[in-house]
Amino acid sequence: MLRPRIPVNPLPTGIITPPAQPVALSGIEPTRGTSPMAPEHHPTPTAPARTTVQLTPGSVVALAAGGGAVVLVVGAVLVSMLLAVAITGVSVAVIAVVLRLLVKDLQKGR
Repeated sequence: MLRPRIPVNPLPTGIITPPAQPVALSGIEPTRGTSPMAPEHHPTPTAPARTTVQLTPGSVVALAAGGGAVVLVVGAVLVSMLLAVAITGVSVAVIAVVLRLLVKDLQKGR
């Protein structure tokens, strides 16, 4: 029922259309370039220059070795943290058993 009168362009084309020039009144003609939206003020956008990365066989080996070293270091840190948690848990359990036995012995003595 309600349809737009101006078609919508989903992809920009890069073509800039100049705005409509006002109609000359009483013999005064607009000069080209006085409008801030004139086409000469909008240069066409250029794609940024991209640098390509050249991988030599030596750099691939170095990259793989570096990645392997990172994996080993992170793995060692995680395993050591897990080991520290396990040791802490075992020591807390041993302390709980010893305290339980001491409390039991104290209650027997009464």
